[in-house]
Amino acid sequence: MMMENNNSYCKRFHPDYSSGLNSDQVESQRTHGLANGEEESGTRSVGQIIRSNLITPFNILNLALASLIIMVGSYKNLLFLGVIVCNTLIGTIQEIRAKKMIDRLSLITAPKAHVIRDGKENEIPVSELVLDDVLLLSTGNQVCADCIILNGDCEADESLITGESDPVSKKNGDSLLSGSFLVGGSCRAQVEHIGKENYASQIAGSVRYLKKPNSEIMTWTNRIIKITGFAILPIGVLMFYKQMAVSGQALRPAVVGTVAALIGMIPEGLVLLTSVVLAVGVLRLSRHKALVQELYSIETLAHVDTLCLDKTGTLTQGTLQAEAVVPLSDITKEQAEEALSSLANAMDDNSPTMTAIREIMPQPPGWTCTGKIAFSSARKWSGACFQEKGSFVLGAGQFILKDQFETIRPQVEKYANRGKRVLLLAHSGNPLGDHDLPEGLTPMLLVLLSDRIRPGVREALSYFADQGVELKVISGDDVRTAASIAGKAGLKSSDRCVDASQLKSEEELKEAAERFTVFGRVTPQQKLTLIQALKEKEHTVAMTGDGVNDVPALKESDCSVAMASGSDAARTVSQIVLMDSDFSSMPRIVAEGRRCINNLQRSASLFLVKAIFSAAIAVFFLFLASAYPFQPIQFTLINAVSIGTPSFLLALEPNRDRLHGSFIGNVMKQSLPGAVTMTLNILLLVSLSSYLGFSAAEQSTLAVLITGYTGLLILFKVCLPFNTARALLFASMTAAFILALVFFPAVFEVTAPTVPMLLILVPMFLFSASAMAVVYHFIERILLRN
Repeated sequence: MMMENNNSYCKRFHPDYSSGLNSDQVESQRTHGLANGEEESGTRSVGQIIRSNLITPFNILNLALASLIIMVGSYKNLLFLGVIVCNTLIGTIQEIRAKKMIDRLSLITAPKAHVIRDGKENEIPVSELVLDDVLLLSTGNQVCADCIILNGDCEADESLITGESDPVSKKNGDSLLSGSFLVGGSCRAQVEHIGKENYASQIAGSVRYLKKPNSEIMTWTNRIIKITGFAILPIGVLMFYKQMAVSGQALRPAVVGTVAALIGMIPEGLVLLTSVVLAVGVLRLSRHKALVQELYSIETLAHVDTLCLDKTGTLTQGTLQAEAVVPLSDITKEQAEEALSSLANAMDDNSPTMTAIREIMPQPPGWTCTGKIAFSSARKWSGACFQEKGSFVLGAGQFILKDQFETIRPQVEKYANRGKRVLLLAHSGNPLGDHDLPEGLTPMLLVLLSDRIRPGVREALSYFADQGVELKVISGDDVRTAASIAGKAGLKSSDRCVDASQLKSEEELKEAAERFTVFGRVTPQQKLTLIQALKEKEHTVAMTGDGVNDVPALKESDCSVAMASGSDAARTVSQIVLMDSDFSSMPRIVAEGRRCINNLQRSASLFLVKAIFSAAIAVFFLFLASAYPFQPIQFTLINAVSIGTPSFLLALEPNRDRLHGSFIGNVMKQSLPGAVTMTLNILLLVSLSSYLGFSAAEQSTLAVLITGYTGLLILFKVCLPFNTARALLFASMTAAFILALVFFPAVFEVTAPTVPMLLILVPMFLFSASAMAVVYHFIERILLRN
């Protein structure tokens, strides 16, 4: 059957839910442009990457300064542009490499749609959906296009698009919105909108949940850029005016001196370093089968001190083994198997629980199902009603029997204490309600299931314990089962466990968050509350999960990690996806995060030394009679040997140290002593130069030698403790500085040291080392006091 909608080109079909569209109808829709189309990539295009690295405020400023140097004919002072070009190339190449790797991994995890075409079930990329396709949706699936339910009942979580956390019941004729996901039941639905016509696309441009990065590095880098941007223009204008009008310099030295001062203030290397380090981190994580969906999550991961684990799919393989059926009433084995088999096969549920039960049950007897309620993690049970047989409910005993649970508690506890998952099958002669338990339920049998522990989990948990990361297991299963599994997996303090269903208030749950290690019978809302409680206690919380019931907690956590084998919804909201769904790779991932941030802190301190020192002396020289002592090419040499080259090499070193303190606090602690010492050196040099009668060239030479020496002292401090690589780095940078001045004095505009210059250099070198030690000690005392 076919109809035309308001647009003459838009053909509409009404396929039967059991057969779907046929091949001709699919081709017709494609021909008329009614396919869903490609989803926008989560990464920038190559062109965008090149533009963003090439056209930056700092590159534009550097080009403007270079044009001034060209204007006055001081061409050798253009050498700083070579550094800018190299930096831009490095940043662009690394980001393009990271983009290609992310795109390859994203293709593997790209959402798929299950459709009925020509009466057969097919799995296709979401981009190949066409208008009026019949979708097969089950628990855990994200709805990839707006659709109308043709057959089935389900519960949809629309929180990703509406913000409402309560599941919404859906039945035949109801709409399912793109971006929502099923938390219960299953259905067949006809695609109503495609591409940009989808609800989620219209309101947000994407169905992906985007969480604002909780990044101290990004925050402080942006602040430094803003401060520099506001300060650099007025300082440049005032310095040029002072050099020309007050000091009476000619145009060429005035321009060159002003450009030298401003180049030093520009922190373009810091921005580039951050991008490169994080991009390299993404590449390295990809080799560990981890897809980073949010760049700055690497930083958050490195700071994690509490890791919350979902038992199923994280500690365990996510598959269950049904071990036995234990009758609780006077029924035969055949009667028990008939009831359990009929219920399992009536449910449109491919969960590990139902799959495990079907594997050991015989063929169902052919009972006629008159109604059913799908499992939800909030209810903790599922059920079905059969003609002339009554209703059967399967799930957690305390949620099904409630106050009557005490009658079977001893049997349940006996098996739960052995680490078994224990489900109750109860029977009632009354029909099921819409979403309520039937009256008159009586216990019928227990189903015993067991989890399979993932290989390598014990070693992973041991690593986190050694690193001081607190571990929490949060499970919807019986607390004894969860504690037993956690103990088998090697989790220390697994005996510190609590049944969350017994915690009646939010206050009790929050108070339990830090006291206990294993939480059982946790609802999705309680998982969310536990994460919030830990964050309120100033913990940096990571959460791993794979199911729909984990989504609220994953969204709330500081760093969310999903399993690729898990639900669409869990992968969508998570910042990192484990492609091999292997929790044992987490230690390597955390170690990579720590390597990135530790090295970034160390290298960033070198760049801030330059920026703070350059800004300080630029301001001081506005009020000093002396000419600015540096040329741009001299700064290029000093920066190359003490900042640029070392910072990038140090940033790629192995480093698994635990993070302490804040990023900016650690960076300022390292950079301030060096910047203050350099500034004091130059001020002292200017005072002595006027007293001892040094020429401008001699003063400039002394400034280069003393500043370069101090920069190498800072590099020495940053390289501690030395290893072979750091020792070679420090030695080579020192040698490069000395050789450049010895063999190319004319290029770097330095003069041969005279005896008076050497006599002042020795005490100045000693002063630098002493002053830096004093300032370090002073800052340490301030930090300890605060």
